[in-house]
Amino acid sequence: MSTPAIQSAVAQMQSLATQAAGAQHKGQHLSTAVGQGGFASELQASIQRINRLQQTASAKATAFQSGDPDVALNDVMVDMQKASVAFQMGVQVRNRLVTAYKDVMNMQV
Repeated sequence: MSTPAIQSAVAQMQSLATQAAGAQHKGQHLSTAVGQGGFASELQASIQRINRLQQTASAKATAFQSGDPDVALNDVMVDMQKASVAFQMGVQVRNRLVTAYKDVMNMQV
């Protein structure tokens, strides 16, 4: 997957998280909080973690390519794999959320 496609998917996930957080304010007040945080805050935090992993992997790859002696190839590869797995997990969560949303919208009341 190319970098622009990854950034586009992350931006889409962030907009979905923002919409989920803003949905409380537009309609009736629904209590989705479990303990200290709610679903929207957890989704936003997950997206931010994925973004941080991608930025860390990109920074290490750039440092390795520029010849930084403190960055080993195995560290770069591990960080890139972590970012890739986290992103794929985020995409799968997004896909499941979209499917669940469509299923709820198609229900007869």
